Amino acid sequence: MNDLIEKLNWRYAAKRLNGEIVPKEKLNTILEAIKLSPSSGGLQPYNVIIISDKATKEEIFKTAAPQPQIPDASHLLVFAAWEKITSEQVTEYMNLIAKTRGVSLESLAQFQNSIHGGILSRSEEVNFNWAARQAYIALGHAVVAAATEGIDATPMEGFNAPKLDEILGLTEKGLRSVVIMTLGYRDNENDRLAGAKKVRRANEDIFISI
Repeated sequence: MNDLIEKLNWRYAAKRLNGEIVPKEKLNTILEAIKLSPSSGGLQPYNVIIISDKATKEEIFKTAAPQPQIPDASHLLVFAAWEKITSEQVTEYMNLIAKTRGVSLESLAQFQNSIHGGILSRSEEVNFNWAARQAYIALGHAVVAAATEGIDATPMEGFNAPKLDEILGLTEKGLRSVVIMTLGYRDNENDRLAGAKKVRRANEDIFISI
C-alpha cells in the first residue's frame, strides 16, 4: 500500500486526546504544510492562531467550544479568514512577489489589476466567504501533514465563533474564525471509536468519470 494512503487509513478524528505534547519539529512540519497550501491567486487570505497555553484552551473549552479534545490537545489551531480584502493587502502581496522572485512591481501590474477588478470589486461578505474557503484548503493540508507525522488532528466546526473571536481578540485584527483543529495523540482507553473501522463510500459511489 502507498505510504500516504496507509497514513490516511490510520488517520482518525480523535474524540479523546491523552494530553501528550506534540514535538516541536512535528508541529513545524504541519505548519509548513499549511504555509505551502495553495490558495486562489496565492493571496492566502487567512491567519492561523496556534494555541498551546493551557489557560486559553480551558477558557475556549468552557465558553466557546465545549468539546473534550480541546483542553487535552497539545495545540489548538484556529483558522481565521480575513474579514475584508483591502488594496493595502494586495499591494503588500505584490511587494512580496517582487522581492521573492526578483522582478519589478511594474511587471506585476496586470496581475494586480486583475485582482483589483475581480476580488476587490466584490462585496465584503462574498470575499469573506471566499477567504474562508481558502482557509479550508489549508486545513486539508494540515490534516494530511499531521497524519504523515503520526499526529491526531481533529477538525471542528461546532463552536461559538463570535465568542472565540472575542477570547482571541480576532475582531481587532480584522479576522473571523471559521474552523478549528486540535493536535495531539488519541486516548485509546477512553475513545470508544479509536479502533473502529473507517467507513467510506465505495469508489463507484464517489467518483464520476467522464
